[in-house]
Amino acid sequence: MAGKSLFGRAERGSAMILIGYGNPGRGDDGLGPAFSQRLADRAHSELEIDTDYQLVAEHALTISSHDVVVFADAQMGGETAFSFQEIAAGAPEILGSHSLRPETVLALCETLYGARPRAYVLGISGKEFGEVKEGLSERAKKNLEDAEAFFLDWLSKNTGSAGQLQQRADS
Repeated sequence: MAGKSLFGRAERGSAMILIGYGNPGRGDDGLGPAFSQRLADRAHSELEIDTDYQLVAEHALTISSHDVVVFADAQMGGETAFSFQEIAAGAPEILGSHSLRPETVLALCETLYGARPRAYVLGISGKEFGEVKEGLSERAKKNLEDAEAFFLDWLSKNTGSAGQLQQRADS
């Protein structure tokens, strides 16, 4: 129902968080942090932004106070510039202290904090991974621009005049 806000917890600040993650010292693996930095430079009041090298258990607490989370990361072998899909909590893999999948962070959030934010993954296609080097490939830079244009359009179509993400018509 367009126009009806999903959020009733405005007192805690932004209802949506973007987590860009990856290793900028590994070429195109730095697409997630590059994306979150570009959005941070735009200062969207409706969007809290976090940047990290990897997803860890502590992110479950971070996302528990938000209604929507977008995980932005590099994707290998993508046939298009980027992908964007809604995800749900998934069965946790073996829990360690390093690098969790978004679905596992969502499952921890639900289990530990009783929160179920709506979640999306934005995968930005890269070409050059693994080599120790700073900076993105030319293809990754173009894909980053395309992903940013898409996301800004998605954000504008899904936020109301008060900066609140609106409920989708199909919800």
